[in-house]
Amino acid sequence: LEHQRLMYDLMFLALKTDSTRILTFFKNGMNAVPKIPGVSQDYHNLSHHGKDPAKIEELGVIERAQLARFGEFLGKLKGATEEGATLLDLTMVLIGSNLGNASSHDNRRLPILLAGGGFKHGQHLALGSDKGDYPLSNLFVSMLQRLGIEASSFGSGMSTMRGLEFA
Repeated sequence: LEHQRLMYDLMFLALKTDSTRILTFFKNGMNAVPKIPGVSQDYHNLSHHGKDPAKIEELGVIERAQLARFGEFLGKLKGATEEGATLLDLTMVLIGSNLGNASSHDNRRLPILLAGGGFKHGQHLALGSDKGDYPLSNLFVSMLQRLGIEASSFGSGMSTMRGLEFA
């Protein structure tokens, strides 16, 4: 968690000082037991919980702590202003996972969160189903268009994301 906080601090400073406009941060689960009260197993083992309630509870402890760090990062962006807007309003921030259910390596219904960037937020869009998933790349079409890039497709995405609107 401290590594995560450090990386978010560096990312904030890079954006605040206009050192870059594009950042990527990959945080894998690793096989180390995180130093979090109530956690006794490594993230990877817990993610393969097999519906064991005790493992799911511990996994929840880790994921809540990770999202708290992400929330701190968003708070810093919201607290910084540039040209009359918050840095969060001027920055698209995307966090997610490559698995919808890591226990079974299911890559449908991915948990994805988009913050900032001039979109209307405050909603949950459940676009996938058991019969087929909605292409995540439609989100990327929306993001490209928000950047002013005239794109109508990206990978398998052939339109903007349904339900996601500009502010």
